[in-house]
Amino acid sequence: MTRSDVSGAESAGGSDAGSTTASVGRGRPHWAVRRLWWPARNLWRSLTSMRTALVLLFLLALAAIPGALLPQRPLNEQKTAEYIANRGALGEWMDRLQLFDVFASAWFTAIYVLLFISLVGCLTPRMIEHAKSLRAKPVPAPRNLSRLPRHVEHTVAGDPDEVATRISTNLKGWRRITTDRAATKAHPDGVVEVSAEKGYLREFGNLVFHFALLGLLVAIALGKLYGYEGTRSLVADGEQGLCNSSTAVYDSFRAGSLVDGTDLNPFCVRIDDFSAKFLPTGQPDMYEADVRYAEGERPGNPANWDTSRVRVNEPLRIAGDRVYVLGNGFAPKFTVTFPNGEKRTQTVLFIPDELQTMLSSGAARFDTPGGLYPNEDERRNHQIALEGLFAPTAAFHGTLLTSSSPEPTDPYVAIRIYQGDTGLDTGRPQNAYQLDQSLIDQGRLKRQAQVNLAVGQSHRIADGTVVQFDGYQRWVSMQVSHDPAQTWVLIFAILMLAGLLVSLLVRRRRIWARLVPVEIDGERRTVVEIAGLARTDQAGWGEGFEEQAAALLDPDDTSKRSGIGRRRRRL
Repeated sequence: MTRSDVSGAESAGGSDAGSTTASVGRGRPHWAVRRLWWPARNLWRSLTSMRTALVLLFLLALAAIPGALLPQRPLNEQKTAEYIANRGALGEWMDRLQLFDVFASAWFTAIYVLLFISLVGCLTPRMIEHAKSLRAKPVPAPRNLSRLPRHVEHTVAGDPDEVATRISTNLKGWRRITTDRAATKAHPDGVVEVSAEKGYLREFGNLVFHFALLGLLVAIALGKLYGYEGTRSLVADGEQGLCNSSTAVYDSFRAGSLVDGTDLNPFCVRIDDFSAKFLPTGQPDMYEADVRYAEGERPGNPANWDTSRVRVNEPLRIAGDRVYVLGNGFAPKFTVTFPNGEKRTQTVLFIPDELQTMLSSGAARFDTPGGLYPNEDERRNHQIALEGLFAPTAAFHGTLLTSSSPEPTDPYVAIRIYQGDTGLDTGRPQNAYQLDQSLIDQGRLKRQAQVNLAVGQSHRIADGTVVQFDGYQRWVSMQVSHDPAQTWVLIFAILMLAGLLVSLLVRRRRIWARLVPVEIDGERRTVVEIAGLARTDQAGWGEGFEEQAAALLDPDDTSKRSGIGRRRRRL
């Protein structure tokens, strides 16, 4: 073993002994550091990594799939209840897992919050690092430029300072610095180096994209907290209206967590007319509703309201809210004439069962006039209920009614007429589109007839009561949507797109020039080494590096510049 090996071993042994002594002197870290601080630090580093943010973003998109495929309770509670009932125990377990209220579920909220925290923790250090890099000087030239992917060498007239000034002038748009190296024995006159770098906007665009994504998440969350959506079905007769004054005026209402329904934007809407266009296949083509509207708590005479036309994806924007046309259907009109000559008329909304033919089903209930029967029990037992189908264009298979087209060219109804206790006096809520089957099973509602009626036709039952089909009107399902963050959602979406384009199109590049003075045949010249490096492997440098480097050295050669000027601007 040589003397140097012994000294190195002694040095190494001394170092190990010293570190061991220091470790013993310090002792083991406190249990709180080992069991609390270190795990928390490691968890934070894992959570705030870009890989974790991407995984959480993927999980958020995956978690939203059940919300699109399964019925959601805030949108349609009745349909959700039917879906759960039809699947028995499976439906109950799905309900326990909050699959029917996905976007308000605990697990979806947890993913959303974790993604938010991950993005904040991931982007904040990157923003600080980018701010430092904006103030940093270009990296000095490597010692051996010939090892770089792009490298050329030229010998030009002039001294290094003059050539360096020329190169620096032609590097417009680059962050550049000129360095004079100290004279050495090999180069007594010194060496001049030019370092330049560009493409800082690439990282800036990347940060803009991610911060815009973060802002988009915040805007969506605020929109859900302070927004609301209400749905109401209205007959297009110019008489029924919707005033956005209370949640009670809606058939269904979904409010954000911070909305109590007492401070809705005041306005009123009425539907004067509705038209629907269909394709030859029966598919809907366009829905249009002519509406009258007015803002404020006291809108005044409806005859003086403003008018507008609402189409699919073209809502009425009023008082900061949007009013959409969601769906439509037919509302048959029935008149019941009781034995004493008194009449009851109702226009009843029927719900489409077949969208391509608009064959619809519904029900109606008529209370008996007071004084017609001697006591309340007798009066209650002579109420009238109707249940059946409406066909816009009737088609019969024997006596079975169907519809051949969604266009109302030959409207018919097929109804069952019941007489008895309809349950109107109980005060309990009932399904507006179906009769209570338990009343029929108990014999409290007895079927008197089953008939097909055209417009204007009627049927008389045994006690002299007459049921007449008077015609139909169109009904429209209107949705009022309030989202105070929708403008910010648009802004952040545009910023995300702009940041993504910048990060994809801008190339991060570095270029170095080393200028060494030489004397050839008694003339003073400069040997110029120019090397380039692309900071991103995917982008690369591109073609024509030699021409670009030559353009930096010979800006007065117009023939050369005319052919490579565009390339030089891409440096």
